[in-house]
Formats: sequence, C-alpha cells, structure tokens
Amino acid sequence: MSMMSDDNAAAPAGGNVKDTTDAEFIQDVVEASKTQPVLVDFWAPWCGPCRTLGPIIEKAVNAKNGKVKLVKINIDENPAFAGQLGVRSIPAVFAFDKGQPVDGFMGALPESQINGFIDKLLTGTDTGKQIAAALEQADELFRTGDAGGAAQIYAEIINADPENLKAIAGLARCYLANGDAERARLTLDMVPEDRRTDPDVKSVYTALELVGDAAPVAADEFAELRAEVEASPTDHAKRFDFAEKLIGSGKNEEGVEQLLEILRANMKWEDGKAKDKLLQVFEALGPESEITQDGRRALGSMMFS
Repeated sequence: MSMMSDDNAAAPAGGNVKDTTDAEFIQDVVEASKTQPVLVDFWAPWCGPCRTLGPIIEKAVNAKNGKVKLVKINIDENPAFAGQLGVRSIPAVFAFDKGQPVDGFMGALPESQINGFIDKLLTGTDTGKQIAAALEQADELFRTGDAGGAAQIYAEIINADPENLKAIAGLARCYLANGDAERARLTLDMVPEDRRTDPDVKSVYTALELVGDAAPVAADEFAELRAEVEASPTDHAKRFDFAEKLIGSGKNEEGVEQLLEILRANMKWEDGKAKDKLLQVFEALGPESEITQDGRRALGSMMFS
C-alpha cells in the first residue's frame, strides 16, 4: 500500500500509520478510535488501485498531525474483519470513531476527495464540533463588521488545527478588511500548495487581486469621481474605472452597482469586461455575501429577460 513498492514493504512503525492483523484489530482500531478517529485501509498485494491510494491517504493522514490515524490490513492474510464489514472489493476504507464504523468508501479516490472525507470525519468529532461552532461564531462576527473579534477566534482555531483552511482564509480576510493586504498574503502562505484551489482560499486570493487592481481613493475624492460619472453616463470606461476604485477601497456594494449600470447599457461592452469584473467580485466576496446574491439576481434578470 502506501510507500509500497512491488515487494509490499510494511508501513513505517509508529506514527500516524501502521499495519495490523485480525488479532490486533480490536486494539489498533476499535479501542484506538475511542481516542481519535481511525481509518482502516483494507488492501492486498495484487491490488493495483491499492498502491495508488496508499501514498495519497498516508499523506492526507500525516497532514492532520495525529488528529486521525491510519491502520492498514492485508485481507489476503487477515480476512476476518474485512468479511465482517462486508468488504467485497478493494481498496476499501472504513472510518471508525468512538469504537464504531461511521463512514467509508471504496476505490482509489483523488487527493481532494480523500481530504474532504477526512475533514468530514473530523468535523463529526467532539473537537470538530467545537471548531465548527467557533468558525460559525467568527464568520458571524466578520459579517457584522467585527473583523478584530473574528480574527481572534480564527487565530485560536488555527492554533488548535493549523491546516484548517476555513480559519486560515477567514483570518486572511480579516487582515484584508483592515487594509493589511501584506499580512493577508502571509497568512495564505500557510495553505499547502496543493490545497490553494479550495473555494474559501481561492476567494481570498481573488479579493487580493481586486485590491491590487486599483489603489484606494481618499474619501473626499469619491464625490468628485461620482459627479464626473453622472455627468457622462454613457462613458463606460470612466464608470468602469470608478467601479474599480470603489472596489479597491472596499466599497463593494457601490462598485457592483456601477458595473451593473454598464451591463444594463451594454452587456458585451469591451468583450464582456464589466461582466468578468463583476464575477470576479462575486468570487472574492463569496456566495453567502448579500452583495453577491443581490448582484447575481440582478445580472440574471438582465441575461434572461
């Protein structure tokens, strides 16, 4: 399996990954799962997909730094518990928590799905439920404008779970909300390269790109810029520049409205430039944002009217 060559070398002793037998199954899986969740990987030396899955699932488990263990069992030599669990094809992975099987899958899933499976498992534990509740509290604080309070909770979550992507993304977004784009970028550097396509993380990267597109404008300059746009309502280039400045200064609601004004007049202006920018803003704000939801409804009514 994992780290396996054709000579079927055993898993490294100790750590987060180990081999077991039917005789040790109760101790290594059932009893051990009362301390932290345990994944059981049923495999056989002749199974090609098992060799594919092995390194992926080991990497995912090791990344959790002991929050979950992986136990591997060769069903050719140890068929008893595989039979009891109804294993009909391999690789087959079962998740045990508090002494009971709680989830599972069959086949060599890709890394993203393995990570998702483990994250779902950990969310169901007592610690996972506490983290989920803390994330909900932090998200609510951020939505109500308390970025400082939210940042403190996100940081506490990261201290307990250093690879919690939602907390990392949330903390970065708090820094960004306070105008500290550099610290936001440094926070995102905590995310492993292979997980930076996560929607929460990608959303903050997009927000950083938007901030970089236009330098923030001093508050007393906006009235003048707004008057210029209102005086030239058909000058879409000027309106687009105004929208970018608004967005770059965190005035997303008005920036979105300016982009929608361009689209109401000409959906295909500059090869869809305003629409592309609007979708980028929606991605940066996230699907739960009221600005995103209202903006998407307005865009949809224009596209399908």
